[in-house]
Amino acid sequence: MSTIDNAALERAKRVRLMIFDVDGVLTDGRLWYGPEGEAMKTFHTLDGHGIKMLGASGVASAILSGRRSQAVARRAAELGIAHVLQGIEDKRAAYSELLSQLGLAADATGYVGDDVVDLPVLVRCGLACAPREAPPEVRQRVHYVCAAPAGAGAAREICELLMRAQGSLEAALARYLA
Repeated sequence: MSTIDNAALERAKRVRLMIFDVDGVLTDGRLWYGPEGEAMKTFHTLDGHGIKMLGASGVASAILSGRRSQAVARRAAELGIAHVLQGIEDKRAAYSELLSQLGLAADATGYVGDDVVDLPVLVRCGLACAPREAPPEVRQRVHYVCAAPAGAGAAREICELLMRAQGSLEAALARYLA
């Protein structure tokens, strides 16, 4: 896990909804195309289990993606992610509408994005995070940059960071240590 300062930890304590971009966050950012269009996305089990543990700890998850993919819908269903926004051109507007629907203030949300198209949400949410592969223009504007790579542990790292800040990580791990 990357070093996190006290201000970012305080922000993490308030998060009730963690929102994930997909390509370059939950995946490694590569797009696989076959002769009939997008053929496959690869998701890491560590990230998925982190999202499940985060949900069990009381923090909901959402997906906010510019692309549309059946693979994302299926993975979100497997992980119990209720709010899946795909094919979104205006992430700022979609984010604002989601907050309104859920009755959440921006400081009660976190967002993980990897590119400049994510900045409209990153600069508004309570805890802004980016994978280490994000360009400098993004990394310099977030509260936390992951040590783990995108699509291979970055989401898990953020989930554990939130649970650690909120004091729920040990309880999440206890069920595996009994």
